[in-house]
Amino acid sequence: MYASWFRLFALALSACLSACDAPPRFTEPEPGEARSAGEATVKRQDRLAYSQPSANLSREQRLDFSVGNSFFRNPWVIAPSSTTARDGLGPLFNTNACQNCHIRDGRGHPPGPETLNAVSMLVRLSIAPATGQQALLERTGVIPEPTYGTQLQDMAIPGVPAEGKVRVEYSAVEVWFDDGFRVALRKPQVQISQLGYGPLHPDTQMSARIAPPMIGLGLLEAIPEEAILANASTQAKQGKGVQGKANRVWDDTLGSTVLGRFGWKAGQPSLLQQNAHAFAGDMGLTSRLKPADDCTAAQTACIAAANGNEPDGGLEVSDNILRLVQFYTRHLGVPARRDVAAPQVLAGKNLFYQAGCQACHVPQYTTASDADDPALASQIIRPYTDLLLHDMGPGLADGRAEFLAGPSDWRTPPLWGIGLSETVSGHSQFLHDGRARNLLEAVVWHGGEAEPAKRHVLTFNAEQRDALLAFLNSL
Repeated sequence: MYASWFRLFALALSACLSACDAPPRFTEPEPGEARSAGEATVKRQDRLAYSQPSANLSREQRLDFSVGNSFFRNPWVIAPSSTTARDGLGPLFNTNACQNCHIRDGRGHPPGPETLNAVSMLVRLSIAPATGQQALLERTGVIPEPTYGTQLQDMAIPGVPAEGKVRVEYSAVEVWFDDGFRVALRKPQVQISQLGYGPLHPDTQMSARIAPPMIGLGLLEAIPEEAILANASTQAKQGKGVQGKANRVWDDTLGSTVLGRFGWKAGQPSLLQQNAHAFAGDMGLTSRLKPADDCTAAQTACIAAANGNEPDGGLEVSDNILRLVQFYTRHLGVPARRDVAAPQVLAGKNLFYQAGCQACHVPQYTTASDADDPALASQIIRPYTDLLLHDMGPGLADGRAEFLAGPSDWRTPPLWGIGLSETVSGHSQFLHDGRARNLLEAVVWHGGEAEPAKRHVLTFNAEQRDALLAFLNSL
């Protein structure tokens, strides 16, 4: 009798544990779910959906947003120029305006076969560290390629050779769903030609990176650090093979190592630093965080070229411009979700959870109550990211480390607004190098820690695939 009772108890306990472990079942939208950015959510759904100021900005703040937008959108020019507030482009650069990479504040793309310049895709460069370079590695996260630095710049001002030309070639990779549906993936191979300053180091590591969308960045910056670290703790306790880690990166302002949040490998700690480094690397513009032009010792013409620095020591990007651009990039609004109550979208949401995608694409946070901008404080947001690094397997590895991020580690990208990518940017190319031509390809490229989730998705039939995509496109 005791044995019979024990078996019944064990079965009940097993059922309880299974139920506790089961993903939630959604039959209707969650309260406030359509407002991805809380009070900052914007309503616009057209090609300018990513370019709107957060809905909760005051009239005065909208003026700062507009001025910051002008410095983000309009081209910079070569020095010397009568346009002293916007001169100093180069000597080496990738583009002359931020908007050229972040198309309408959206997503960049790889260069096409006939494109002269890569523009909205960068190629990062580095080499393996040598003995005695630990101090440099702590500050930069990588060891620069000796001749070309940490980023290949394929444009230059007159009289200065560009660093080279970037092309991308693709090979085919086929993946099959259990029902026989075939997905033809493309695997990129970066090619650099017409090198302007001699050969690359024989052990150069290269990583192609497209420009990510700009929406909701201030809200991501306002997520409490403890909430991000709690994601890693939760994943470790669950013991399901998903184990995110925080990147620890150098903060130029603080002069110390802090949590990384921004960039494909979470290599930047703040929007201020992200913007200053982009001004320097992408457009060759100096600021107080990057006071020297991005020229290596081998690039003598670059070093000798005129710049837009003022005789009194003023730099090309003044502190006021840096402040205004920081404000603009903090307050680009996130569009409201669409069709959250549609049966197909709810079905896709359930499939998303069943596959375990929410383990890394964490749906919801509340931003810090003491955020330094009240418009960012205490907002319930739904970005679908844990802001942690995850090993995504050899298929997505770029062979290049960055601070604590290994060659196959990538920060979980936020999914909010992803369904409007093609509307805004005119294309649907995803992942860090734009290899995925649609969302299904992006899902199928997942590996490493995400391999079990990907394998689960590969069991989906046509109806389930359509539902999952309907959910993603509603975000």
